[in-house]
Amino acid sequence: MKTSETIEFIVDWIKNYKETNGINGLVVGVSGGVDSALTSTLCALTGIKTLCLNMPIRQKKDQYMRANEHIKWLKRKFKNIHSIEIDLTTVFNNFKSSVENNSKTNNLALANSRSRLRMMTLYYYAAIDNSIVVGTGNKVEDFGIGFFTKYGDGGVDISPIADLMKSEVFKISKALGIISKILEAKPTDGLWDDDRSDEEQIGASYEDLEQIMNILESGINPKNIDENLKNKYNVFAKHHSSNKHKMISIPVCKIPKRLKS
Repeated sequence: MKTSETIEFIVDWIKNYKETNGINGLVVGVSGGVDSALTSTLCALTGIKTLCLNMPIRQKKDQYMRANEHIKWLKRKFKNIHSIEIDLTTVFNNFKSSVENNSKTNNLALANSRSRLRMMTLYYYAAIDNSIVVGTGNKVEDFGIGFFTKYGDGGVDISPIADLMKSEVFKISKALGIISKILEAKPTDGLWDDDRSDEEQIGASYEDLEQIMNILESGINPKNIDENLKNKYNVFAKHHSSNKHKMISIPVCKIPKRLKS
């Protein structure tokens, strides 16, 4: 990868989108992870007014502190960065209490609800100043295994890093000088009280998933994948299949003309 040229390309792409669509600014949720750190840094490099939101919901202290430290780092380097902290813990706890009074507890549904509360908050602030919500998903998550919340962190206006593999995200982040605490932290979506990592949830490492995606993108038939890689492929295929509804357009029931006439 040509790192400096890739950075320039993404920054120009964001700037062009802004000019073409007449928006005033960018809004990014900063979680303390590498994907949001890279995305917010690329937004900062555009010179466009960028609002970074730290939105803890029963967050682990280290995640919260990494997000805060990254935002402070950005504000020292870039004049176009602004930030707001919105603690959504009370909102989430009230929501959790309300739904649990009327239904069985579903931990996955509650985890996804955290992501959707953050999406609502991002769009609230975007609407105030004719801004757009910038997505922070990478290629493995967005187009490989669908590891994101539908209408949560998947609810965005543009996705600057969605064509970057996880390893490429780390490479560019390192080149941009993103703080070491973020680069060294285990990837996690921060949606669970037990602080489980992404790879623990997925059942495979990002390196394994990238390897399978690269093999498939090279045109190799899945049936011909090396036996040593079968387990990795099976994990990838399971997630890709079950989450495919997130990665395709919403199905529309097209009414035949004969029924409309």
